[in-house]
Amino acid sequence: MVAPVSEVTALLATLESGDEAAMNQLVPLVYQELRLLARRHLAGQRQGHTLQTADLVGEAYLKLVNPQGTGWKNRAHFFAVASHAMRSVLVDYARRRRYAKRGGNPLRVSLSEADQISEPRTAEVVAVDEALSRLATLDPRKAQIVELRYFGGLSVEEIGRLLDLSSRTIKREWRWAKAWLYRELDEERPR
Repeated sequence: MVAPVSEVTALLATLESGDEAAMNQLVPLVYQELRLLARRHLAGQRQGHTLQTADLVGEAYLKLVNPQGTGWKNRAHFFAVASHAMRSVLVDYARRRRYAKRGGNPLRVSLSEADQISEPRTAEVVAVDEALSRLATLDPRKAQIVELRYFGGLSVEEIGRLLDLSSRTIKREWRWAKAWLYRELDEERPR
């Protein structure tokens, strides 16, 4: 069930004006959409990922609840910020896993189990995040489109509605950003 746009936007404005009780009204309205967004973020992760949908929503919620004010402009902005928070959670998770893999938290396993704990997606998630951060300094909108497509799994139409852009613009900027990211990631790949 999708929450009414005007109701969410009104609650965000109330929250921005300092009424913290508005968050208690907002969460039930947007929870199912946040779960769907989290499911999309997790769909691209490695099999056996230990972070569950509810965990990702909860971690993102903690990042969204900000006592200094959020500056949310509207419903679309809220979900874009939520998607970014989920990406941040997943990247932090991947970095911790990478750190552990490099000896930061050794785990003893038998040789027969060793191939089952390989995590090639972890390094990929971190590399894409770093490249995406560089893209954000060049073109924040293209970086946001990549974030919503790659990490959020949103369709072109969903991103268009979220960012109030045409599907044609989203497709054009997605193609450009993908080419830029491929080039960046290829330059980082060891030869």
